[in-house]
Amino acid sequence: LREGRALEDNLFPSRIVLGSNSIKARLFAKLLVQAAHSKDLKVLFMNSSEAEAVKLFSNSYLAMRVSFFNELDSFCESKNLSSMNVISGVSKDPRIGNYYNNPSFGYGGYCLPKDTKQLLANYNHVPNNLIKAIVDSNDTRKDFIARTIINMKPEIVGIYRLTMKVNSDNFRTSAVQGVMKRIAAKNIPIIIYEPGLTTFQLQGHELVNDLNDFKARSSIIMANR
Repeated sequence: LREGRALEDNLFPSRIVLGSNSIKARLFAKLLVQAAHSKDLKVLFMNSSEAEAVKLFSNSYLAMRVSFFNELDSFCESKNLSSMNVISGVSKDPRIGNYYNNPSFGYGGYCLPKDTKQLLANYNHVPNNLIKAIVDSNDTRKDFIARTIINMKPEIVGIYRLTMKVNSDNFRTSAVQGVMKRIAAKNIPIIIYEPGLTTFQLQGHELVNDLNDFKARSSIIMANR
């Protein structure tokens, strides 16, 4: 379920995957189809390990797309190119499509970090390069953003909002926090503007709920696009 889209995803699922082919599984699938509003809904029956693999590989593929466009953005930032122009040109290819292509601080949330690492662990002795690269790329992106900001030698770094997605108030595993930790490790003060919080501090960082005060005090402001 996507952040801020849980009800929509329940009513309009892309497909239903069941880790069983038993009579009970087919009865349960029938109930799920009746509750959904999707037309021509595909229902797939397989064993439980295959169903788990579907989830892990689906989320790892999405994480791979996030990582790909983040690395595209890092390249454009380093070469003084317009990320927006390059992404627009790439995404117009119908084989690639215009989705999961918005550069960010890295993929966050509950599912993508957890599922990519679980899939990598499940590979054990199975040869792979790509799955490990997806996991590593997320740290590389955070390192790149943090290093770019640290090199600017700011007196105070302002973090504008912690939430990870539009229409979501969840920030507990947002990727920006990984960037914050890297900046804080260099003893650079951080202030946070997050109107959804009423406390005075978060992880030792001051919360500033007045936007004008926040902007006035910040040497650099980090914000998701």
